[in-house]
Amino acid sequence: MSVRSVPLVDRVTDAFFALDTDFRFTYLNERAETLLKRSRADLIGRVMWDEFPQTVETQFPDSFHRAMDEQVPVSFEVYHAQLETWFEARAYPSETGLSVYMRDVTERKSQETTLAQHAAVVEAVYDAILTLGRNREIVTVNSAIEDLLGADRSDLIGEHVETLTQQAGISDDDAVAIGRAITDVDVGNATRRQLEVAFTAADGSDRIGEFRFVPIEDDHATVAAVIRDVTDRHEYERVVTSLHEVTRWLLESDDPEEICAVAVHAGSDLLDLPISGVWLLDDEQGYLDPVAGTAGAHEELGGLPRFYPGEGLVWDVFEGGSVDRFDDLEDVSDLYNPDTPIRSEIIAPIGTHGVLMTGSIEANRFDETDVDLVSILVENTRAALDRATREQVLRDRTAELEHRTERLESVAEILSNDLKQQLSAVADALDEESDSEWEFPLAEDSVDATLDRAEGLVDDIREFARNASAVGQRCRLDLETAIDDALEQSRLDGDRDHVIVEQSATLRADAERFGRLLETVFDDATARADGPVTIQVGVVGLDDSDRSRGLFIRDDAVTLPPAARDREPESPIEPVCGGEPTATDGLGLTLVKAIAEAHDWTFTIDPGDTGGTRLELRDMTTLEKRS
Repeated sequence: MSVRSVPLVDRVTDAFFALDTDFRFTYLNERAETLLKRSRADLIGRVMWDEFPQTVETQFPDSFHRAMDEQVPVSFEVYHAQLETWFEARAYPSETGLSVYMRDVTERKSQETTLAQHAAVVEAVYDAILTLGRNREIVTVNSAIEDLLGADRSDLIGEHVETLTQQAGISDDDAVAIGRAITDVDVGNATRRQLEVAFTAADGSDRIGEFRFVPIEDDHATVAAVIRDVTDRHEYERVVTSLHEVTRWLLESDDPEEICAVAVHAGSDLLDLPISGVWLLDDEQGYLDPVAGTAGAHEELGGLPRFYPGEGLVWDVFEGGSVDRFDDLEDVSDLYNPDTPIRSEIIAPIGTHGVLMTGSIEANRFDETDVDLVSILVENTRAALDRATREQVLRDRTAELEHRTERLESVAEILSNDLKQQLSAVADALDEESDSEWEFPLAEDSVDATLDRAEGLVDDIREFARNASAVGQRCRLDLETAIDDALEQSRLDGDRDHVIVEQSATLRADAERFGRLLETVFDDATARADGPVTIQVGVVGLDDSDRSRGLFIRDDAVTLPPAARDREPESPIEPVCGGEPTATDGLGLTLVKAIAEAHDWTFTIDPGDTGGTRLELRDMTTLEKRS
């Protein structure tokens, strides 16, 4: 290197140094001194590998030896760890050594890394992304574009954007709207444009895409487009809207079974859930009873089973109170039916009313979206059932108020007639011209008998005038135990031999009301008998599938109750021998009829085959023989 060239080299912005054939420094410019953090005086005449041993583990030795041995220029990029800097090195050989130029390319490497990361992100995202040049030519596309349209990127890059709209089957009107959106973003009229467009996917299905256009700063592209397939979102919104429309139909019905039928068919039609059913809790029986099911459920399951407490996943989820999804029933133990063809299912409680179950013969058929939609359906169904229950309670209360009014009017009539008879007796006694001392008409009766009769009357009236048509919580009762308890409270002779129980049995009933019913029957038979009375209690219908289950109570009292003659005890006390109704002997069998009907039992009175009276309580579905 000549002396005259040194000032020129010093003015070069790149770092420059020269090495002889033994790789000793023969020259460094100021930039090289700064870069290497060593002065010329320290380095001139010294071997590079000795002064900078860290470079031995880099590309420098191999590249410099190659340039020297083969007399060819070399270039490479190397990272200097201590300086945390990327360098681009170029070495030019000569007979006397090497001329080396080094440039700091850290910023460029950083940009390249960022671009590579961005490109990796663009390739990884699910959305289709493309960039457009100033003339609307496609500059770049990611793999999602290829998957969406079934086109190779080499067939798209460089082509006008119309190529993409044509391959996607986009209508002319939507293609024009896309062109306007691109122009608005490109010329700065908008920082963002978004529109939804129908297109045809690679598999030929009709889809809906959300197109978003934004400006970008790039040497080659000016607009970026992001295309997202929103077909599923549109379908979800459509189904949710339809489910809320179904709610209107549900709320128009006051029949729980009709509400459940609408719910399962809505699930079948709207949610594509062809194997579905609804079970409602039977408060009296205590089990989940199937009330509605799709045709697919009956075909695959051969009918819907009844679930008793602790039986199957349906009962477990009902007690748990939250929606549960089972992806593969083969992985679930203690199934109600281990041989079920159902592989996956969703079970959703309908509040405290029951459950909705939907299943599939395929494993992993359902996802969280299905769970969300089923949850909406059952919530709407719960609201409809709540309303139906409130409406039924309101109707029942209205009917009960009307019934109670009638009962109170009847009670008032009884008391009025009874009082009139007593006053009439007093008036007749006062009108007698006899000088004999007058005695109060009731003096002939013993005080104890009169008080007992009055006490029984008060009890009957209290029971009848209050809400006798309502029952409390039903529990399982032993028939013989209930009869023994009623005997202790009745006016019948306490000797158990007067009551014959043919068959031990159990039933579900309001214990207090059922005891009152038996007590009233016993008292009525006692009041009609001239002497000791025998009562026979037996079960009917347990061995006869053509008739409903029930009890009969037969007595041998000589006198028939008025209702046994008229077959229908409508008023609290029927007139005896054509007279006015009185309350002297209590309300009798009318009270029995009220309590029976409150339990949804049918009550009838007939003369006995061999005399006396036969009472029957039918439709007692919970009556069972005791083993």
